[in-house]
Amino acid sequence: MTFSSAPASAVSTNSASAHPLAGRVAVVTGATSGIGAAVARQLALGGADVALMGRREHRLAELADELRSAGSGQILPVAVDLADPQALSRAVASVHSGLGRVDLVVANAGAMLGAPFETADTAEWDRMLDVNLRGLLHTGRAFVDDLLTAAENGPADLVHIGSIGGHSLYPNWSVYCATKAAVAHLTRNLRVELGPRNVRVHNIEPGVTATELGDDMLNGDMRTALAGMRTAMRPLSAEDIAESVAFAVTAPANVNIAEMIVVPVQLG
Repeated sequence: MTFSSAPASAVSTNSASAHPLAGRVAVVTGATSGIGAAVARQLALGGADVALMGRREHRLAELADELRSAGSGQILPVAVDLADPQALSRAVASVHSGLGRVDLVVANAGAMLGAPFETADTAEWDRMLDVNLRGLLHTGRAFVDDLLTAAENGPADLVHIGSIGGHSLYPNWSVYCATKAAVAHLTRNLRVELGPRNVRVHNIEPGVTATELGDDMLNGDMRTALAGMRTAMRPLSAEDIAESVAFAVTAPANVNIAEMIVVPVQLG
C-alpha cells in the first residue's frame, strides 16, 4: 500500500484514496533512519501531519525537508532522547503546539545489540531496556490521553514495532528478544485495556530487515553474523514494514490488525 503524490486534478476527484490519512496527526519515533524514516514517508504521502522524533537532529531536518515537498500535510521534526523522560515531556509539548492533538502513534525506536550472555557488556542491556521497553512505554503514556480523546469521534491507533525475536529463539540475542517479547505481551494487554475505548493497538513484527539497526553493537562477531543473516536471503526492506503499518492504520474503523508477523519468504 504505497501512497504516492498525484496531480491536483486527480486529488480533487479522488482525494480519499490518494490521501487516506488526511486530517490525521501522527508521531513516529526513531524517525532518523530505517523503518522509522520509511514509516514517516508513508504516513506523509498518505496525507497525515507527521511529527518526526529521533536523536539525530540533522537527519530529522533532512527528512522533514524531503517530506514537506512530497506530502500534503505538515511535518514537524522534534529531536529527543526517549530515555530522558523530561526531554520527552518537552517533545510532547512541541508536538501539541505545532500539530495539535495526536491520533496515530508509531513507537518504532529500538536498539538491537547482540552478544553471548556471559560476555555481554551490560550497558548494552540497559540501552535496549531503555529504548525498546521504557522508551516505548513512555511514548504510549505520553500520548494515550490524545488517543482516547481522538477515539471518541474518529480513528486512533497505537502501533508498536516489535520483532519475531519476541517469539523465536536466537542464541546470543537473549536480552534483545526478551525486550521484544515484553513488547508483544504489552501490546496484547493494551488491546484489551484500550480497545473497548476504541483505540486500536497493533504490533508489527518484522523478521530479517536490511537497515542500520545493529551496526553499532560492540561485539564484532555478532555484527558479522547479522550481516550474514541479511545476505543469506533477500531480506525485508524498511519500506516493506512501512507498507504493513499503512495497511494496519487504514483498515476499516471496526477492524484491528492486532498482530502482523512480516518475514522474508525465504525465512519460511
